[in-house]
Amino acid sequence: MSCCEPSRRSVLGMLGLAALLPAAGFSGAGRAAAAGPARATDLEVVTVTDTAAVLTWTSRDPGGAIPVPTDGELLLGPADSSRPLRPVWASENPTPFHYAQIEGLEPGRAYRFEARSAGVRATPALSVATGAPGTPETTATFTTLIPPPGRLLRTLALANDIHYGETVSGLVVGGLPPGIRQEPGLPPYPQIMFDAVLDDLRRPDRGAELLLLAGDLTAEATPAQVRAVRARLDRWGIDGQDYLAVRGNHDRPHTGEEYADCPTVPGATDHRDCWAEVFGVRQQVVEHELGGLRILGLDTSALDGAGGVLDAAQFDRVAELLRIEPDRPTVVFGHHPVTVESGLTNTAGPGFVLDRETALRLQRLYENAPGVFLQHSGHTHRTRRTRPDTACAVEFLEVGAVKEYPGGYSLLRIYEGGYTINFYKTRTPESRRWSTLTRAEYFGLLPEYTLGTFADRNHVVLRDFSGLA
Repeated sequence: MSCCEPSRRSVLGMLGLAALLPAAGFSGAGRAAAAGPARATDLEVVTVTDTAAVLTWTSRDPGGAIPVPTDGELLLGPADSSRPLRPVWASENPTPFHYAQIEGLEPGRAYRFEARSAGVRATPALSVATGAPGTPETTATFTTLIPPPGRLLRTLALANDIHYGETVSGLVVGGLPPGIRQEPGLPPYPQIMFDAVLDDLRRPDRGAELLLLAGDLTAEATPAQVRAVRARLDRWGIDGQDYLAVRGNHDRPHTGEEYADCPTVPGATDHRDCWAEVFGVRQQVVEHELGGLRILGLDTSALDGAGGVLDAAQFDRVAELLRIEPDRPTVVFGHHPVTVESGLTNTAGPGFVLDRETALRLQRLYENAPGVFLQHSGHTHRTRRTRPDTACAVEFLEVGAVKEYPGGYSLLRIYEGGYTINFYKTRTPESRRWSTLTRAEYFGLLPEYTLGTFADRNHVVLRDFSGLA
């Protein structure tokens, strides 16, 4: 799972919760709490910036199985003050799925907090990710970031793994482990989650000017799925101006009658490439410039299989671009992670990431192109930074999936003197409900693997971007 294996108590608690949630139907609407006080659990300090924080938690019945609507409130105060905490947020309406965003905090300051549901204090789940000693959730404190020096120049959103068209979340192989379906009568969950991301990014408190989509936009790249996700994007923005997209392994060419009307793949005529008609041909670099910032999108999808590849022509184009302007500030995004650490720590193993030889060659390119500072990947559905395998000074960041818990995206904010990374869950009522439901995936252990540490989700890197417009 993560760097630290879950405890026996954590595993047993998660397995029990995983068994209870599907049986209960998990429809918070219209349910009444059992006799006695509600429980407030799943507390997570998701996002902390220099001036804001986002906390989420769930109110449940006393048995802890059924989400029930309650009022929610958040109390806050400076950690170095002896004064009582004061209320800074309250829910507008009763809900099981609380999302508290607070603004106006001081950079670099420690705060104490208490989250409540119906007056009951919220606690973290039985989870190493949030329940281990020293986490913000167990200490009930967090410290705001100190932003890099200088002006804020650009804000980019990093997102991946929408799986548009998918109907069961959490399957790995052969129908196992047990997956989770949307309740009848509700919109498909990939649509709910993707719409929630797009809604978020248009709000003033996010302010993203460009969305980078690092693959697996579709479930299986059928003509209907590819057209649907493209239509949704085009209602929201303009390709090459508001968003850039590359394909993942789920978006690869397929075989079968369902794909018969799509273009054939040169050299593999039994494969049909529906993505190519709508988004662009295979194994081609996406090249973009934004105020002096260079953005390169890599198509790392193989013809078959889940692992990643870069063909010779695409690799050579990347090498040429970096050789011409090695010092230009550059963000790279692609579906497959590239480091040995990522290969060894993801649940599917080393064959799940970019092939070893290509990954090393790519990182060696970065050693001679010091302008490259971040590579954004998806595929693992987790938020995690991993170490490079060479001496390149590049952050390799995997971002949690849109489609399921934790259900969100990261914001890359670039200042004159560096950048910040912050992961955000989406916040529509429908997306908060689905994200909470999918905590039960993988027998309830999904949060251990996908949430990442507080520092993976929220951090600052100092670097000189003073030449950007």
